[in-house]
Amino acid sequence: MDILLVEDNPADARLTELALRDEKIRIKINIARNGEEALAFLHKEGIHAQARSPDFILLDLNLPKKDGREVLREIKSDALIKHIPVAILTTSDAESDILYSYRMQANCYMVKPLELDRFVEMMNSIKRFWFETARLPHGDEISEPECR
Repeated sequence: MDILLVEDNPADARLTELALRDEKIRIKINIARNGEEALAFLHKEGIHAQARSPDFILLDLNLPKKDGREVLREIKSDALIKHIPVAILTTSDAESDILYSYRMQANCYMVKPLELDRFVEMMNSIKRFWFETARLPHGDEISEPECR
């Protein structure tokens, strides 16, 4: 399971990495610190030319350079990467952000809890659903279906 975590806060990124570790599931987490870096990773540009496409994206909305709303819009408008599930993980509980994210086809919207135990519980829920229950396509193996 390859995850792209788009998070500018180093403490939140480290906490997310630790909470997602699992002995039963092999998880590789790539971290992008801003929206431009996330899109470069997804488009395999520059230093990310050999990167494996992620199976899942955890996206913060409030990012430097290019915010998460723009990143989500670009992901979901790109035929080559729009199939990748995007979970919004942010501090914003603004109804406008929630509505925008779902209109832009985010797969879920989660507000980061302030309490450590609730955060770990949320990460465990993500692992159980997205990595154990749901079936995800593997990005580098995707090809466009033939028209019949």
